Amino acid sequence: MRAEYVEAVLDVVDLIPAGRVLSYGDIAALLERGGPRQVGAVMSRHGSAVPWWRVIRAGGQAPLCHEAGALDHYRREATELRGQADGGAWRVNMDLARWTPSDADFDLIDAIAARLHTAEGPASDARNPGTGKAAPAMSEPRGGLGA
Repeated sequence: MRAEYVEAVLDVVDLIPAGRVLSYGDIAALLERGGPRQVGAVMSRHGSAVPWWRVIRAGGQAPLCHEAGALDHYRREATELRGQADGGAWRVNMDLARWTPSDADFDLIDAIAARLHTAEGPASDARNPGTGKAAPAMSEPRGGLGA
């Protein structure tokens, strides 16, 4: 994974305020690069340095294998939850907890995305390592910020 993409994902995660969340697909949509799996790979390998619990699956589920640690953070930050958090099935209430960036936040996100786009070049110009052929286009993230 390119260092520029890793840095861009982590920079966006750093902007998410306490008590708010974004899905993996939301972050990909904001950066206009990659998809939920690519963002998940970044978070899996490099996310410990940022508030990782604020990046979740589109259905509101906490990161796999980190549910208990995430729940502690959600409680401390008063993140809106659904279900039985005390031993039962629970998830983050995406309708209430999804972060909606302000205009100033979008300016910061646009600057992060612009740095990434400059470093990587046009999205359609990506090459598959090993073959040198054009890499297949990424699918559009579903749900995302427009949901």
